[in-house]
Amino acid sequence: MTTTAAQHRDRQQQRRLQAAELFAQGVHQAEVARRLGVSRQTASQWHARWRQDGSQGLHSQVPGARSRLSPAQTRAVEHALGLGPKAHGFDTDQWTLARVSQVIEQVTGERYPHPAGVWKLLKRLGWSWQTPARRAAERDEDRIARWVRVDWPRIVETPERAKPGSASSTNRASR
Repeated sequence: MTTTAAQHRDRQQQRRLQAAELFAQGVHQAEVARRLGVSRQTASQWHARWRQDGSQGLHSQVPGARSRLSPAQTRAVEHALGLGPKAHGFDTDQWTLARVSQVIEQVTGERYPHPAGVWKLLKRLGWSWQTPARRAAERDEDRIARWVRVDWPRIVETPERAKPGSASSTNRASR
């Protein structure tokens, strides 16, 4: 299950409001930081806002950036990306932020000039950063599978009569 930006903001605000309750009980900033798993600097900033504006000062300031795409446009982009880069005329099957930006513009007419906006959209769609595996073009998967299935077991097989040896001159087995 993916976490939406709104859910993340809500959890963050809940933590800040929990800090406000602790400050009101007289709990020191360092202890608030420890209990809530934040840095001392963050607890100090929260404390300053709490002293100035009370609990209200720790509520979310901004409701968060709204997507520039409608839900229908977002679904259309997701579908287009699911077709893969080659379906959009790219020569390799690897997405880059620039390529995704071009597809967004082709599908919706909306221009995402900065890669950060493209990345935020991809994260919202549940996509993650992936680096392609580097493999030799000459790699023969069938031959590798056969080697693992046939040769490897033979190589690791130990004869039943084999016993661990010893190089020690005091060991009777080595005399």
